[in-house]
Amino acid sequence: MMMSHMAPSCGSLCRRLFQRLVPSNGGVHPSRTLSTPTWTVPVDPLKNPDFRPRRIILIRHGQSEGNVDECAYVTTADWRIPLTDLGRKQAKVAGKQLREKICEKDASVVFYYSPYLRTKQTLEEIMPFFDEKEVVSCLEEPRISEQQIGNFQNVHQVLDAKAERSKFGRFFYRFPSGEAGLDVYNRVSSFIPTLVRDCNQHAIAGRDLDNLNIVIVTHGLALRLMLMRWFQWSVDDFEQSQNPENCELITMNKIKGTDGYAWMELEEKDRVSLDLPDTCGVPRNVHLHMSHEMDNCEKVK
Repeated sequence: MMMSHMAPSCGSLCRRLFQRLVPSNGGVHPSRTLSTPTWTVPVDPLKNPDFRPRRIILIRHGQSEGNVDECAYVTTADWRIPLTDLGRKQAKVAGKQLREKICEKDASVVFYYSPYLRTKQTLEEIMPFFDEKEVVSCLEEPRISEQQIGNFQNVHQVLDAKAERSKFGRFFYRFPSGEAGLDVYNRVSSFIPTLVRDCNQHAIAGRDLDNLNIVIVTHGLALRLMLMRWFQWSVDDFEQSQNPENCELITMNKIKGTDGYAWMELEEKDRVSLDLPDTCGVPRNVHLHMSHEMDNCEKVK
């Protein structure tokens, strides 16, 4: 159900959510507090090891002033660069597309977002498409922020460094005053176990993970590196890939095999959009599992 009133800021919405979710004893930090649904059913994580939500949807922020003018970084800190008017329009379109994708009855949503202004503004445009009751939590996550390439920047030096990075390779190239792609890979990799723990906590609280959607509002490079870690791409696979367009939705869906084995799979159109080979839409360990299953079937024959 679309909310008709003016869009709340993600900060104000999160504060309201935190006030609702934090227990009276104050013993749990609000950034990791999870709601307990009214239909609570005890879940034994040992009997139900599937931590995967129905979907994980990654969204690159809308067009920012830095996307259209490198000079924006000279006097404004990267994390304070705002969206352009077009970027806000793109975010509204993304919100509509997200609402159309998450259309199931009793669907619930967990949002994670980078602390950068452009990602927060993107989320602000998306939020009005969801009723507050559908939003389980809304969590700021610094580990999914943009690659650090320096503080207040010299435009010519940054452009020269980016040109050098194109020749050297994005994964291992280190900006003189910032991070290499490998550094971003390491921090987004450390976020994934947190995501898994949060999903487990939702399951323990009685929430149906088959009806839970994770939405991550982040940046182009961080988005690809998170996918690289999840699907176990090689460095060559990553170097071949391209950033998604601003506010493009990249969707991973939970797939369940006949033997109960489950995994997340990248939608085919998104794999093509990212310019990835067809082996990169499914985790490599799934390919191994399927090979073992085929071998077992052959032995039975």
